[in-house]
Parts: sequence; structure tokens; C-alpha cells
Amino acid sequence: MLSIANRKYTKTDSIKLSRALLISATVVMAAAAAMFPAVAQTTESLRSNAILDHLNAVIDWYRQTITSVPAMGLPSDAVYESNAQNMAIEVVRLAFQSAQAEAVLIPTASPAGNSGSTSSQQTLAKRESDVKARISTLETQIQDLDQQIARVQRAKREQLMTQKVRAQGELDLRKATLQALEQMSQFVTANGESGKGGLLGSISELQHSVPELSNTGASKPSAKPATTAVSAAASSGLIGEVIALYDQLQGMRQITLLMDQTARVKQAANDLRTPLVASLRSTIQQGEKLADQAGDVPAQTPGQTSQAGPAPADQSKQFDALTAQFKQIAGATLPLSQELILLDESNSNFTEWRQSVVHESNRILRSILLRVLAIAFAMGIILLLSEIWRRITFRYISDVRRRRQFLMLRRIVIGFCMAIVLSLGFVSEFSSLATFAGFITAGLAVGLQTILLSVAAYFFLIGRWGIRTGDRISVAGVTGEVVEVGLVRLYLMELAGTGVDLHPTGRIVVFSNAVLFQATTPLFKQFPGADYAWHEVVVQLNPTSKFNLVETQLLAAVNSVHSGYSSELQRQLGAMERRIEIPLKVPEPHGQLQYSDAGLEYSVRYPVGLQRVSEVDDKITRSLAEKLQQQPELQASISGSPKIRAAIKG
Repeated sequence: MLSIANRKYTKTDSIKLSRALLISATVVMAAAAAMFPAVAQTTESLRSNAILDHLNAVIDWYRQTITSVPAMGLPSDAVYESNAQNMAIEVVRLAFQSAQAEAVLIPTASPAGNSGSTSSQQTLAKRESDVKARISTLETQIQDLDQQIARVQRAKREQLMTQKVRAQGELDLRKATLQALEQMSQFVTANGESGKGGLLGSISELQHSVPELSNTGASKPSAKPATTAVSAAASSGLIGEVIALYDQLQGMRQITLLMDQTARVKQAANDLRTPLVASLRSTIQQGEKLADQAGDVPAQTPGQTSQAGPAPADQSKQFDALTAQFKQIAGATLPLSQELILLDESNSNFTEWRQSVVHESNRILRSILLRVLAIAFAMGIILLLSEIWRRITFRYISDVRRRRQFLMLRRIVIGFCMAIVLSLGFVSEFSSLATFAGFITAGLAVGLQTILLSVAAYFFLIGRWGIRTGDRISVAGVTGEVVEVGLVRLYLMELAGTGVDLHPTGRIVVFSNAVLFQATTPLFKQFPGADYAWHEVVVQLNPTSKFNLVETQLLAAVNSVHSGYSSELQRQLGAMERRIEIPLKVPEPHGQLQYSDAGLEYSVRYPVGLQRVSEVDDKITRSLAEKLQQQPELQASISGSPKIRAAIKG
């Protein structure tokens, strides 16, 4: 009994399990059936996104083709650029044509949001029609009332006037309502036209973003006018060629980026074309199968029904449906195929353009290298001539002053030649060079005024009566011997002393050469060939002194020393006369009796060589001391001690 019970339970359980599985399968199938529209809608949404992504990529590629590549100046660049732009606008046109044709194949591509807009427009139109009809009725009624008012008696006229007032008020209200409805209808219509929803609306908005497509009468985008940048670079020197090479490299980079972007656009178009080609093949296969079925139908006798295939009328409808489907799919596939062909041609155009730019870049690079080598060679020649000039100067010119002048002239000439070479090497356009030089000259004149003035003063200082190394000069209250005369500076070895004899202090004084043009700072220079100064011996006389004795002894003491170097002074005087061609008096000692603040005094002035000042003054001092010791009368005639000083008067 237990086994039988168990068997009955197992059978009942199996029945229940089968029912449960059946119910589960039914639920799953129902859920799957409910999910099919969502899956289809998701697939169509993905396809719509692919179409829009493709259009965005094509438009971006078009914009980059039109604007990104700079004009590089070659005539061939204008041809390549024009071809690229023409093919780009054609690719955009074909992309939109394919997108519009493919959007028709997607059910959800039709703007679903427009149904509400259409119903609103219909409702507004109906209400507007009703209001217009009511307005027409009221206007007719008012006209009838006017006629009745004109004919009726006075007692009934008030009632008709009341009806007319009511009708006129309703007419005004209906007219205001009609005006509001017309404004609302215009707004809804405009909003419906400009705000189309769905895929077709998005395609239309993208198409409006490309004015070249919306304005069919407009000319195609013209290429930027080809400049003569490369030819100008060849005539503008090294700087212009470097700039042109940089432009060529930038253009090459932009063309490479466009080639990569073209490949991405081509891949997107190919992805869109693949399912369409598969649909075309499927449609063709269906047409061939239907044609085969139509060819296999056997002949029928009257009264016999066909059992092999569809009726001829059904076959005709199927052929018409397949034909319409084929035309729709082909209308979307053919522009994509043409777009792919144009993208291949664009890629080939970009490749040839890039090769042309590479060739021109190599030519410019070779020109730059040759120009640099030419500049280096010219600079080497100039430096070689500078070294030869230096060696010849040191070999054949022994005078230090003349040698320094030749070396200074060498630096000026070599610097000028280097400036000319660099100017011609870097800038060959003389008009721009003149403009550049004008601005540089104005800036130098303002900013380097003192330096330019010093350079101008240098040529005055080294002139015929100018300053030489070793000359003794006084400038700005400083007395010294010239150590060096530079292009902008003057170097002195300072001399200081009591006024009778000057000695070096060990300090170098530096002046700007521009000090020569300062009116408040005169420059004193010992005349060339007159290397002597005037000193004087002064004695104070007593009232009872013997004037003749003092005069005779002082002159004798000075002349005894002067006779030792008088020949040298005469030689200097002769050289000075030959230099200035003016006869001069021989410098000799002479005495003078005069009154001073201290009383009567007698002085003897005498010339003394600048290099023998201390020696001459010492000899005159010793000679006077001996005479004063040997002659008491002379000493009695003198008050105090004799004084030897520099003659700063006369």
C-alpha cells in the first residue's frame, strides 16, 4: 500500500510540476514578447546615435579642412587646398543625404513629439474657424439690426438698440479671441517648424549649422589666397627662411592630423554602410526567391486551385514592396558609397599635399644650411683679414700712438664688415632693413646719447691738435698725463704737488670723451713741441736796497742754470714754428720790478722743461744761496728769503 501511495504521489507531483513549468514558460514567453519592442527600440536608438555621430564627425572634419591648414605660399598648395575643400563640402552633402534617407528606414526617427503639436494645431484651427463663423454671424446680425432700427418706430427702437449693443459687445469679444488664437497658432506653427523632434529634426538642425548646404546658390568656400610666403622667405634672409620652415612644419602636422581624422570618418561611414549593404543583399535574395517561386508555378486547368505558391496578385504586391524597400535602402547606401570614394580621394589629396610640403621643407632647410655656411665662411674671411691687419700693424708700425690708431681703425672696419655680413645674411629685404635701421638709430640716439657723443669726441681728441699718450692736460680741475685715449673713455695718470713741481699720485682718473663738449669743463693741453713751463724767482726788496745789484745777481744766477738747457728749448721752439708756421720768440729769462701787497719786489721768470722742473729749480736755489752768502750787500737788500714758484700770470 505504501508503494502504491508513493506512486500516486509521484504522479500527482509530476502533473503539478508540468503545470508549473508550463505556466513558467508562458510567463517567460509573455515577458519576452513584452521585451521585444524595448530591444528593438534600443537597437534603433543606437543606430540613430551612430548616424548623428557620423554627421558630427563629418562636420568637424569639414571645418578642420576649411580652416586648420595654414597657407604656405606655393601655387600647388592653393590647388591642393581647393581640391580638399571642394571634396569636403561634397562629402558633407552626401553624408546628410544618406542620413536623411536612412532616417526614413528607422520607425522611431519620425518626430513622435510632433503628434501633440499637430493635435494642438488642429484644435486651434477648429476653434479659430468657429470664432470666425460666429464673427460673421454677429456682423450680419448687427447689419440687420441697423436696418430695422432705421425703419421701426420709436417705441421698438430701444429694444433693438439693446440687442445691437449686446451683439456689438460679443463681436468685440470674438474679435479679441480671434486675435489671440491667431497669435497662438503662429507660435505653435513656428515652434513646430523650428523644433522638430526625433532623428529627422536633429539632422535638420545639423544641416542648418553648415551654411554652404542650406544656401544652394552660394558659391563653394573659396580657398585662402595663396601668398608668396616661400618666395618672400627666399628674399627676406635667414630669419624669413626659418619662419617659412616653421610654417611648413606646422602645415605638415595639420595635414597629418587631417589624414588621421579622414580615416576615422571613413571608418564611421563604413560602419553605417555595412548593415545597409547586408539589407540590400537580403532584399535581392528575397526578390530572387520570389522570382523563382513565380517561375515554378505549374499551369492550371479551369476550376483547379493552386497549391504551390501565392497568387499572382499577391506576388505583384510583394514585388512592389521589395522594390520600394530596395529603393529606400539604396537611397541611403549609395551616398555612403560615394562618400567613401570621396574620402579616399581626399586622403590621396592630403598625401600628395604632404609630400609637396615635405619636398619644399627640405628645400628650405638646405637653403638655411647653405646660408649659415656662407655667413660662417664670410665671417671667417673677415677674421682672417683682421689677423693679417694686426700682424702687419705690429710689424711695420713702431710708433705706439700710430699703432693704437691703426688697431682702433681695424676694430671699426672689422665690426662694420661683420655687421654688413650679418645684416645681409639675416635680412635681405632692404626696405624692411631700412625701417629696422631707422628704429634702431632712433633708439640709439635717445638711449645712448652720451656714448654716441663720446664716440664723436674721440675723433676730435685724436685729431691734429688732439691728445696723445704722454701729454700733460688739465680737465675738470684734474691735472695728469694721458695714459690712453679710448673710443669712449679717456685715462689720465693724476699729478699733484705744490704748483712748482707735480708728481704722480698713483691714481688713474677716467673721464668720458664727452667732457670735451661740456662748456663748463675746459680742457687744457700742453702745446705739442712746447714741453716747458714758466717759473719765477721772487724776492722782497728793502726800501734802502740796491735795485741794480739785486737785478744783476738774480739774472746771473738764473742765466747760469738756463744756459744748460737753452739749446733744447730752442729746438722745441723750431719744431713748434714748423708745425704752426708762425714765428715765435725764443723763451729766455727776464726780470721785472713791481709793487705787491707786501711792498716792492723783484721777480725773474724763466722757462723750464717739464721733465726737468725739480732739477732746474734746485740748481737755481743753490746758486742764489751761494750768492747771498758771498755778498752781504745783496743779502741786506733783500727782505726775507727768495721764493720760487710757478708763474700763473702773464
